[in-house]
Amino acid sequence: MKSSILITSYNKGKYLEQCILSCLNQNSINESEILVLDNYSNDNSDQILNKFKDRIKLFKKKKISESPALNQIDLIKEGMKMSKGDIIFFLDGDDYFIENKISTVNSLFEKKVNLDVVFDLPLKKRNDKFSKFLLKKKLNDNVWPTIINTSSISAKREFVSEILNKTFIDHFNLLEIDFRINVYSRNIKKNFTIIEKPYTVYRQLDDSIMGNIKKYSTKWWKKRGQAHEFMKNIYFNNGIKYNNRIDLLLTSIINKII
Repeated sequence: MKSSILITSYNKGKYLEQCILSCLNQNSINESEILVLDNYSNDNSDQILNKFKDRIKLFKKKKISESPALNQIDLIKEGMKMSKGDIIFFLDGDDYFIENKISTVNSLFEKKVNLDVVFDLPLKKRNDKFSKFLLKKKLNDNVWPTIINTSSISAKREFVSEILNKTFIDHFNLLEIDFRINVYSRNIKKNFTIIEKPYTVYRQLDDSIMGNIKKYSTKWWKKRGQAHEFMKNIYFNNGIKYNNRIDLLLTSIINKII
């Protein structure tokens, strides 16, 4: 089973070497390909990438939007065109894998034929301190699940293509690829499994896609509104009633006020 690791990056030079090395040091790397997809970084990324030019594939493309979420999705689209793996491993340029991730995940896909997505619960890293990633219990099935970050998502190629074709990929500019995959696989398709042992380190940075949106800010409420609209559309298109009226109403009222 061949794997493709899609590393999306923009100005992540500070972390990129550790990110790439964590892939190269996997015990099944000979059966994998590593693609670094870059939005023409203007930091020291090129110097780092040059060190690995014989061991990775590099693709550069200009940003298509002011939205980091849509730029990342656009790079993933290009990575899907270039890659050949049966299993797609997503990885942000500031995160990194823990040893044996590739072989562990591939083994799960081989054992479970109907499995399309594997999540692992990462270790969160902030200022050199580690903490566990915890899933919150949701009382309402219509609420979006605790979003497991992009670097902790691995999926069959066919499912990634389905995500890119069926989840309004050119809309909802504040919704990242991880939100879309989490909702579609966990709430709609039910074709996933979650590994509780961490195989990924997720850096919590203030300048990340998620980190630059402060809770209860105008942008935070706008993103929450988009999340509700996304959920309504994806539920409707799959013949499921979206029933989260109270939160939806509150979010709509606040967005009108601000």
